[in-house]
Parts: sequence; C-alpha cells; structure tokens
Amino acid sequence: MTLTIAKWAVEDYHGMIAAGILDERHVELLNGEIVEMPPEGEAHAYSSDEAGEYLIYLLGDRAKVRQAKPITLLESNSEPEPDIAIVQRLGRDYREHHPYRENVFWLIEYSNSSLSKDLEVKTKIYAQAGIPEYWVINLRRMELIVFRVPRDDGYDSQETLTGGDIKPLAFPDLAVSIARLLGG
Repeated sequence: MTLTIAKWAVEDYHGMIAAGILDERHVELLNGEIVEMPPEGEAHAYSSDEAGEYLIYLLGDRAKVRQAKPITLLESNSEPEPDIAIVQRLGRDYREHHPYRENVFWLIEYSNSSLSKDLEVKTKIYAQAGIPEYWVINLRRMELIVFRVPRDDGYDSQETLTGGDIKPLAFPDLAVSIARLLGG
C-alpha cells in the first residue's frame, strides 16, 4: 500500500484559517504540509522577545521587525512563522497579505526542540525562496548560525558565531551584537 500525503496550497491553508478549522492548533504550512509547532520554552520566549526589542531599537524606521508572524512563500506552498522577520515597511499592505519573499531582509529562528526542523527543512524552504539571509539561534549551544547566498538546495555560506558583532547583508552599516541576540 502506498501512502499519499495531501499537499495544501497557501490559498487552501488560508481557507482553513478563515473557516476556523485550525483555531485550536499552533501550526505552520511548510512545503504544502500543515506542521505542528512546539510550544516555546522559557529560554526561547525570553531570548526571542529580547532580541526583537533590541532589533526594533537598532533598525528604527529602516525596517519592520515582525515577531512570530507568518510570511508567505508561494513558490514552496509555505507559510512559516519565523520567530523574527525583518521586512520592508509596507504599512497597510500587510492588512492584505503577509510579507512575501521580496519583502524579507532576513529571518531569525530561535531553536531548541525545533533545531532539526529549522536547520534542515526551513533552511531549504528559505533558500529556495531566495531569502538572502537566515539566522538560527541554537539555544542548546548558545550560538548563532548564519546562512547566506541562497540557492535551490540550501545556502552556499554557513558560519557559526558565538560572540562579537554581525553586519546584516541588507544593512552593512549596522553592527548587531551576537550576545544581545543570544539573550545576554
């Protein structure tokens, strides 16, 4: 017997949300599959919240910092909810749609129990969509893993950092403290 998994388009997913089918579930759409999201632990919630506030302060009016909100990647039938998405300021446009790939400067995921999903599944989804930069905060090792130069099967560049500053590709004049991202 062969199992066939039903794949969902972003429009189908939005229809389920509008109909209330997913009201009691914390899920995201990845590669056309509706995937449960694990609850946030204390370290995850604290670190991502502090980093979000820090980035809002650093970026000012240059970009919008969205915390735990969806982005829409039509190419892969995905609507992930990264912990932090740094996106263009489009104001009321976001009443009509979540940020698309062309609106995203970079994404950040905080990972503990979701580490394998964030390093394997989401890395490929984000790279295929052409997201120029993706950061994973590994809460198990307290390190920042930086992915850059997207291609169809992943990113060409991967670097692991534990201290100092990092300059985002979209804002090379901006020095982001890794210690602040790690919750220090």
